[in-house]
Amino acid sequence: MRIAIVVLMVATAVAPSFADTGHDAAPVAIAIHGGAGTMSRADLSEEKEQAIRETLSRALKAGHDRLSAGDSAVDAVEAAIVILEDSPLFNAGHGAVFNSQGGHELDAAIMDGSNRNAGAITGVSHIKNPILLARRVMTGSPHVMLAGTGAEEFAVSQGFALVEEDYFSTDFRRQQLERAQEKQTSLDDLPPPEFRFGTVGAVALDKHGNVAAGTSTGGMTNKRFGRIGDVPVIGAGTYADNDTCAVSATGHGEYFIRSVVAHDIASLLRYTDASLQEAVEDVVLERLLDFGGTGGVISINRRGDIAMEHNTPGMYRGSIDTSGLLSTAIYKGE
Repeated sequence: MRIAIVVLMVATAVAPSFADTGHDAAPVAIAIHGGAGTMSRADLSEEKEQAIRETLSRALKAGHDRLSAGDSAVDAVEAAIVILEDSPLFNAGHGAVFNSQGGHELDAAIMDGSNRNAGAITGVSHIKNPILLARRVMTGSPHVMLAGTGAEEFAVSQGFALVEEDYFSTDFRRQQLERAQEKQTSLDDLPPPEFRFGTVGAVALDKHGNVAAGTSTGGMTNKRFGRIGDVPVIGAGTYADNDTCAVSATGHGEYFIRSVVAHDIASLLRYTDASLQEAVEDVVLERLLDFGGTGGVISINRRGDIAMEHNTPGMYRGSIDTSGLLSTAIYKGE
């Protein structure tokens, strides 16, 4: 369903701030993704699928435990993403893909919906958990985005220990690079679809009625050195605003930047009477797809509504909703 914006401004209902209304048992919820792409049941062994679902569940529980303890949505997003960054199963942190020069360039971003403060880092090669540095940029500097060696110098000044670049490497990602280079005749050509995807992210709602979003990635396999995708671009791959929603995206980053996907979803909520699910479907299944972009998003609002949608055959994803129900999914239609 395509949503038509027929007025410049319309009144929208905003969920109450539970911090203001005194609700001790305010709902909490969290959703995560581990990347969208061409995955199908034939591509995954039973053992690997089980390992992916178990890791998604562990990340969800880590984030939800923080929410249940009364910690912030930002804390929960960070906790969930660290689990995914530490797993070689996903393209972020340990297990990040190789660029065209055989190195690693990692990006991450985090955003607090209560004040729209945000932090992002891009092109780092020695930060074990990029999401932690993105948060430190948000809380420990006046900036939003730091890049490359400048970001790593900031990390050292903040007490972060650097890791050797080999920490991120796995045999599986090396084999992916070799296959991509065999198929890609020029770095100015797009890699085949199976090499374009892979990002992790989380969105959460805490007991205070605040939402947050975070995203982390190694980018595209065999990407040109210095290429930056949508993840660290606030409003493209990551966005959070209490008045609308929190969004974390995964997909072909150039299209997500040009479509400002995360902010577009939030804008539909701000300026129309669309529900969260309707806004996500409109952007991901129609506007983005019409434009040529492929991928998916997860989103949450202050009521605890969760929307997870993708226009690819699969997206690693999961949630714990306001009732406490945990679910994970990989394939379309689950």
